[in-house]
Formats: sequence, structure tokens, C-alpha cells
Amino acid sequence: QVTLVESGGGLVQAGGSLRLSCKSSGRTFSEYAVGWFRQAPGKDREFVASVSWDVDSTYYANSVKGRFTVSRDNAKNTAYLQMNSLKPEDTGVYFCAASNTVVVVSTVREADYWGQGTQVTVSS
Repeated sequence: QVTLVESGGGLVQAGGSLRLSCKSSGRTFSEYAVGWFRQAPGKDREFVASVSWDVDSTYYANSVKGRFTVSRDNAKNTAYLQMNSLKPEDTGVYFCAASNTVVVVSTVREADYWGQGTQVTVSS
């Protein structure tokens, strides 16, 4: 069982930065790929970024490439999403997800566990 808790969301002006954290209480966190997703009001949940269990592979949505960086520290059971040059269209609830059956978590269907989400609001 893996429990995920996101933190670090907030209100930021366009062009600003935030770093989200995804803390796991599971002892096997290092065996799981972690993905970040977001959901804007009235829209489907969409993929943002993912990192493999060994940090060897990362994968990004085109909309965030060059602006966001996904990472993890298995010793701390924590994954991160560094978000720079934020835009109003980045606004939404950000969720982390985990799976031990794929190299990277890039679709909602691939995720086995979800966090509760953290709100990110980017003002123009």
C-alpha cells in the first residue's frame, strides 16, 4: 500500500515558480514510478510529468517541457515537481500518482495510487 500526500501548491503570478512535493508513507516507494497530473475546472485530468523508480527516465507533456522538472529522493520517500515560468493555463489541482507496473506513469489508467491533490493558481 502506498499513501501519497502532495504539498507546495499556492497562488503565484505568471512567470513565477512553485515546487510541489509528493510524500509517500509506503516503505516500497523506491519501487514505484511517480507521475504528476493536473485537472482544471471542467476539464479532464491530464498528464504533466513522470519519473521512473530509479530516476533514470523522465517524461514530460509538451506543454511543460523546458519549464517543469520532475525529480525524486527515494531516501526521503518524496517526489518533486519544480515549476518555473508559470502561466495562467497551468492553473489546476495537481495530483501525484504511483505505479509499480510501468516505467513512467503517463496516463490516468496506469496509476495505481493517487494523492489528494494540491491547488495551483497562476494569476495573469
